[in-house]
Amino acid sequence: MVDPTPEDSEETENSDAGNHDEDPRSDSAKGRGRRASWMKIALTVGGLLLVVGGIWMANLLTMQRPEVRGLPDHPLTPAAVADGAIRVETESPDEVKADVDGKSVSVRARDGAAVLRPDELTEGSHRLRVEVPSGALPWGRTLRENFEVDATPPEILVPEKVSSESFSDPVAVSGKAIDASRVTVAGERVSLDGSGEFSRELGDAASSVTVKATDRAGNTSSTEVRIEVDHPGMRAVHMTGLAWSSEQLREPVLRMARQGLIDTVELDIKDESGEIQYDSEVPLAERIGADKGYFDAREAIDRLHGMGVRVVGRLVAFKDPVLAESAWKSGNRDRVVRTAAGGPYNGGYGDYSFTNFANPAVRDYNIDIAVEAARLGFDDILYDYVRRPDGDRGGMRFAGLGKTPSESIAGFLRESRQRLREHDAYLGASVFGITVTRPESVGQNIPKIAEHVDYVSPMIYPSHWGPGEYDVADPNNEPYKIVNRSLRDWLGTTEGTGSQVIPWLQDFSLGTHYGPGKVSAQIDATKNNDIDSFLLWSPTCDYTAAALSAGP
Repeated sequence: MVDPTPEDSEETENSDAGNHDEDPRSDSAKGRGRRASWMKIALTVGGLLLVVGGIWMANLLTMQRPEVRGLPDHPLTPAAVADGAIRVETESPDEVKADVDGKSVSVRARDGAAVLRPDELTEGSHRLRVEVPSGALPWGRTLRENFEVDATPPEILVPEKVSSESFSDPVAVSGKAIDASRVTVAGERVSLDGSGEFSRELGDAASSVTVKATDRAGNTSSTEVRIEVDHPGMRAVHMTGLAWSSEQLREPVLRMARQGLIDTVELDIKDESGEIQYDSEVPLAERIGADKGYFDAREAIDRLHGMGVRVVGRLVAFKDPVLAESAWKSGNRDRVVRTAAGGPYNGGYGDYSFTNFANPAVRDYNIDIAVEAARLGFDDILYDYVRRPDGDRGGMRFAGLGKTPSESIAGFLRESRQRLREHDAYLGASVFGITVTRPESVGQNIPKIAEHVDYVSPMIYPSHWGPGEYDVADPNNEPYKIVNRSLRDWLGTTEGTGSQVIPWLQDFSLGTHYGPGKVSAQIDATKNNDIDSFLLWSPTCDYTAAALSAGP
């Protein structure tokens, strides 16, 4: 036999290999291949998961975290909570739900936030719970906060009034504010000590000062402090503009002043005819022809001041036929007191007699004249006819009147006083004697008026009282009794208002002759009530010097 060659042996070997089971070593190699394939799949899936997870985490980290805003470390007012002070900042404001103390509250989306509007809450502690969707997470978030509600404003303890001896003297407003974090006096913030006390010195004597206190929650309270400047008093006689321009009537008055019998002269500014006695520059007065120029006001004031005599200007306010007729005929009929039928009220005074005290233009006109007079140098402005017409109130109509006549008239005096204080002028009001007991008879409520003037001047002429008033059988013949008893009532009624009482006394005869005895009896009655001031009225401006004694 011939032995096979090497090539033949290799071929035979390879041929046999295809006819037998696989070699164990071949199985191992194939297993490794399969495992490698699965590892590649696993790595691919893991990579995808990592990418998705990374994106999810990135979104989670960059998403807006819900947060409750509007809950400071101090209490809130009920109004602030109800008005939407509490809000939740979240990317899904429309899906926010909330409750306070377990009670569901209204939630509205606004400006990218959820605004909570619970009903007005009571004072004290409250619990807030807010449900906010997570957005990227399959579950929501619950936010819980506690907060306080404070509905009590701070308490201000100040005096009702502060007195000053003159317009030029500084005045201090001091007090205490309980539970306040901020206090202003006349608009300027003042410092508070540990107990809440404060003080501010004012360089000018305004008619009143507002003190305002605010706590941390925002509750605010305010009060007014009246600034009273002591009136120097007066022993005065009245003169019309025409009387002053008459040497025959003027010289006896000047002689009384030189003798020390009087220290004040009252001159008409605007009288009951509606005429302004000097040459006024108030635009409306010039337009309606009210300024008459009967005397030179500045010259008269300078002359009297040169003698050491004070000058009071009498300004008839609402009985003004000149303004009323002009207003009516120009179509400004709301400036006139009307009847129930719509016509101009007469009431025995004459057509177009009374202007409407509730009308802003009428009020401004009178205040403008008062301010002009103060600038000219009048020391006081004494209003007269600062009232409604007497008579049945039901037969009168006052356009624009939103309160009682007495409240409106008191408000007019307050406005006047504020303006006049800027010019260092005092304010007084002449009032009916009967209004001390019958305040609504002409719209003159004395306590209300007295709060806003430096003095009230009741017209307590004995001839004007009826029999039996103050248990005086015949007042006109018993001037001491009626003046003495009525002044007691006036002093009691004005007590605590800061207003002085300076009465009008009678120096004229009406039904009974009045000479030195009856005039001096009235003056004695004022002195016995500790009142050293008075104004004498004579319609003829002719005065009884013999009834007067020299002042101190």
